[in-house]
Amino acid sequence: MFNRILVPTDFSPPSDAALEYARAVAARFGASLHLLHIVDDPFRAAYATEVYVPEVEGLRDDLLADGVARLKDRLQSSDMRELGATTAAVIGTPAGSIVEYAGGHDIDLIIMGTHGRGGMSHLLMGSVAERVVRTAPCPVLTVRETPATAKAKTTSEVAVEVPPALMATSSVDGQC
Repeated sequence: MFNRILVPTDFSPPSDAALEYARAVAARFGASLHLLHIVDDPFRAAYATEVYVPEVEGLRDDLLADGVARLKDRLQSSDMRELGATTAAVIGTPAGSIVEYAGGHDIDLIIMGTHGRGGMSHLLMGSVAERVVRTAPCPVLTVRETPATAKAKTTSEVAVEVPPALMATSSVDGQC
């Protein structure tokens, strides 16, 4: 059912919770695990069209290398051995780059963390997870770190139980 699972991460606790869940799902379905980090372009001015930012040679490469190193720190030795885990870092906008990566790498399922913001915070900051759910070429499963999970992480390993049937959102055109 699922052969390739993508876990986009911003290195936050919800992303770490999604990675734990993705490990369990990948093991259950015999799928490979793909970790992805999106780096904001340091030379793109966020809200101005006439701002010049001088390029520092090698800065993008350094940011990408740092992202890959941080991804590899999140992996366990069993992830590469048993789940064929890979890592990638790309420069771009989070939602768009996640969807583009998924489409370009034949990803069957995206499992990602969500911060669960609501109200004014959601209105001002938006939701990467929501945009991915709306535009992804495959099912998307969002995971939120619960207070119990956060507490368990500080005391011991977290056991993730995968339900017998996953319910995830699917794409509009059914390409997954």
